[in-house]
Amino acid sequence: MGSPIPSDENMTDHSEPPTKVDNKDPVTAAAEPQDKPSARESCFSTDLLKIYYRRLFPYADMARWLSYGNDRKLPGTDASYLQRREFSFTLEHDIYVRYQSFRDASDMEAAIRDKNPHKIDIGAVYNVDPARRAAYQGIGSESAFAPVERELVFDIDISDYDDVRTCCSGASVCTKCWPLMTAAIKVVDTALREDFAFEHVLWVFSGRRGVHCWVCDRRARRLTNEQRSAVAEYFRVYKGSEANASKVSFTGAALHPSLMRAYDQVLRGTFENEMLPNQELLSQPDAWKRVLAQLPDQELQDRMDATWRSDRRLSAAADVNVYRWQQLEATTRAAAKKNTSLRKAVEEIVFAFTYPRLDLEVSKHMNHLLKAPFCVHPKTGAVCVPIDPANCADFEPSQAPTLNQLVEEINAAHRPPDGNSAATSGIEATSLAPSINFFRESFLQPLLAASKEELEAAHKQKLHNVAGARTVDW
Repeated sequence: MGSPIPSDENMTDHSEPPTKVDNKDPVTAAAEPQDKPSARESCFSTDLLKIYYRRLFPYADMARWLSYGNDRKLPGTDASYLQRREFSFTLEHDIYVRYQSFRDASDMEAAIRDKNPHKIDIGAVYNVDPARRAAYQGIGSESAFAPVERELVFDIDISDYDDVRTCCSGASVCTKCWPLMTAAIKVVDTALREDFAFEHVLWVFSGRRGVHCWVCDRRARRLTNEQRSAVAEYFRVYKGSEANASKVSFTGAALHPSLMRAYDQVLRGTFENEMLPNQELLSQPDAWKRVLAQLPDQELQDRMDATWRSDRRLSAAADVNVYRWQQLEATTRAAAKKNTSLRKAVEEIVFAFTYPRLDLEVSKHMNHLLKAPFCVHPKTGAVCVPIDPANCADFEPSQAPTLNQLVEEINAAHRPPDGNSAATSGIEATSLAPSINFFRESFLQPLLAASKEELEAAHKQKLHNVAGARTVDW
């Protein structure tokens, strides 16, 4: 994850490397033991992927989305817009192919079905067709081939929370730690809409261990790298490192309104109702020391540690984590009356354990590639389906459609029971249908309506400017 995409044609993005091994050279990667395959890895195969691309992948919807109304149906639209978009393919045996471009949905479908990519990434819109970039290289100007537009994107991985998870680590995820992703979606989505007034925001399951966010408003797509960095830094709260026990430190008399909103509406509840019992943060000394380390008062840390080690009065029916948190909160707030450094210590603990941890570098640079919605994760076979932010608490990664599940559903739909009813075919016969419908109705249709209005307004303004330039002032 990390730096902007290099210009080498056979490099892919850093948006979500499957494991740390993938970032090493091939010889080293082959020599080291691999993670034990998960139960879901058997859901992926090249043959199943071919069926998915042939029967289910929503080419028309993807092309409509990434064209933003530039479909030649309106005067003044840019017929070259989609073709100037970069796509990247990861083929079998980790062969990376960058700078793919397509004229339309049919062109996209032909290329994908022909190459059968294990992964599809979407990049920026360039000033020229990326497939013809060689014709513009060597001209002597950096602007000869350069990105001019790109959605504002965010990448959040559960593996970045390993220091606060006790149930899983690395790419593994379960219902006990996924609420961290739910909290991240709620906090970031609300801030994007309320603090930045963005409207067209798409959340997508990464297929394995995290979520991706695409902000598709025209204003967002035209942000410079500097402006993207400013938006990304707006979400920087967690500043932890191996050498720094305290992960969050707030200055000033009060929390920023956006942070206060996140705390009141999302984070406090996530910490108390999900993290404390599910991760058992205060059940054992090794666990509670990580919590106490966030306090900027060593004497208070030692006092609470001693109290919990000697406490034998807890009822067997009581949740020790909740009880000790209530004890810590009351003690800390009382101590804050004399020690001002403790005034926001409770909030700092909650933020350290639950606030979204974004891969900021992915958001800062226009030329970063990000995995396409509806492609399939090669490690799990799960489809990267959209997530409804209004109902994200209902989403479970284990329930995302998988390749073999979808193929089985297609086969079952072509076997009408008792031969008395017609077979159902296509997407509507599969568990992918709700995701496609949500994408179309809740995201794509409002986005294209807004894009049409913007294109029509821009065309009218252009005509007005031309007419004004022809007017002779006598």
